[in-house]
Amino acid sequence: MQPIIECVPNFSEGVDLNIIKQITDQIETLDGVRLLNVDPGKATNRTVVTFVGNPVAVIEAAFLAIKKAGELIDMSKHKGEHPRMGATDVCPLIPIANISMEETAKYAQRLAERVGKELQIPVYLYEAAQPDKTRSNLSVIRAGEYEGFFKKIKQPEWKPDFGPAEFDAKRGGTVIGARDFLVAYNINLNTTSTRRANAIAFDVREAGRNIVVNGEKVNKPGTLKSVKAIGWYIEEYGVAQISMNLTNINTVPVHIAFDEVCKKADARGIRVTGSELVGLVPLKSLTDAGKYFLQKQKRSAGVSEKELIKIAVRSMGLDELGPFKPEERVIEYLLKNKADSKLVNMTLTDFADETASESPAPGGGSISAYVGALGVSLATMVANLSSHKKGWDDRWEEFSQWAEKGEQYKNELVKLVDADTKAFNQIMTAFGLPKSTDEEKVARSKAIQEATLFAIEIPLKVMEISYDSMEVIKAMAEIGNPNSVSDAGVGALCARSAVMGAFMNVRINASGYDDKIFIAEVLNRGREIENKTIALEAEILKIIDGKLGN
Repeated sequence: MQPIIECVPNFSEGVDLNIIKQITDQIETLDGVRLLNVDPGKATNRTVVTFVGNPVAVIEAAFLAIKKAGELIDMSKHKGEHPRMGATDVCPLIPIANISMEETAKYAQRLAERVGKELQIPVYLYEAAQPDKTRSNLSVIRAGEYEGFFKKIKQPEWKPDFGPAEFDAKRGGTVIGARDFLVAYNINLNTTSTRRANAIAFDVREAGRNIVVNGEKVNKPGTLKSVKAIGWYIEEYGVAQISMNLTNINTVPVHIAFDEVCKKADARGIRVTGSELVGLVPLKSLTDAGKYFLQKQKRSAGVSEKELIKIAVRSMGLDELGPFKPEERVIEYLLKNKADSKLVNMTLTDFADETASESPAPGGGSISAYVGALGVSLATMVANLSSHKKGWDDRWEEFSQWAEKGEQYKNELVKLVDADTKAFNQIMTAFGLPKSTDEEKVARSKAIQEATLFAIEIPLKVMEISYDSMEVIKAMAEIGNPNSVSDAGVGALCARSAVMGAFMNVRINASGYDDKIFIAEVLNRGREIENKTIALEAEILKIIDGKLGN
């Protein structure tokens, strides 16, 4: 797989949409780059742009955007709440897939050198791209902002890494670097006081505040690691905010930052009314937040991804200042190929119609995967019902864990619905390749074998997951809400059908694969799973028959 990096330049224009579009149009001219999000802010007079792609294309797109921003934005006239020092204020590169931070830093250095040399803009490196760690912190580099840049750039210790050591009144300076994924997050307060907002920001940010102890100034750290924060007043909304950068969301995720600000605000007589995410967010940040708030309520966290996101949005008030649309704000959703989930995004009627049509796909493999998903979904439902059953309050966590496990199995099987049809289509494509020359025949034969192997592996995976999911089904038959025991029974029937149906697909596809030793191993594995499934289904049905008693 090719390496993928993300670029999140911040441009000092958040009001004039025409200027913003001219800048983002430059990004979209490049093949190999995908523009994911454009998030302008009027009060900050700043736009955060997010795009991804292969490294070479990304740094070319970034260069063109920086060039255009320098042409269109006049920093001598710029005013905004957010700290800034240039038309393109900051331009970080973030490793996303199949590339290291060290490699990403080299691309940032290459971009910075080109911007300094060709555009004659003063450029500073930061974070992983900056070899001198005494000047790698963005807030330190940007201290004094645009207004103080004229004097700062003349100081020997603040000579730019690239470009002229001359103050550019129109374009200012630019900071380019490489860093881990960062979440920009603002928390809204029921006050208009910047001073009080700053006090809360100092309470929580890692840098904390300086205090006097026994006549000496000492630093008192804040309560949250890997968090930068300031307070400001947003005239557009008429509220003060805590503006935060969460620089390590594994250490301090969004929901922990939100809750901690709530505690510190409450201690100062201030109430948090909601919050807003700036730019994009990883899916895990929202699903983890949804689980966190459900667990605080002692509710089952084994619910769908969509429901977890809804809980997160409501709990943190992410839609207070405007609609929060996950399909536009979650990075995984924006990167997702819609063709990979064509079937599962259909209505039930459309899916049935597509299956019944003259097209050979979706076929038995996709149907087996979906039947397996339905089976474990029933068990997950029983777990959720049991978690919330009156009188079983002390067992909510036990059933929540079963429900979460069921959700994981369900999600894996749902993905395999489209994967099986994709596997079939790859076989058909391979058979359609030209075979006029010896070279074409060899290439076609290789493609057929590769596609056939994929078509064997997918239904085998359906078998394995469907069988594994029966642990949840059996547990719910044994300990779940007795009023829903029949649902667990239907889940067992579905799981058995999924395993047996998928094995038929393994067998029919195996006949076209040349490696007979491998095929013998696969068929033995398939028969083993099938036999264990039938035996486990019998155990579950015996439990259910005993509970039904008629």
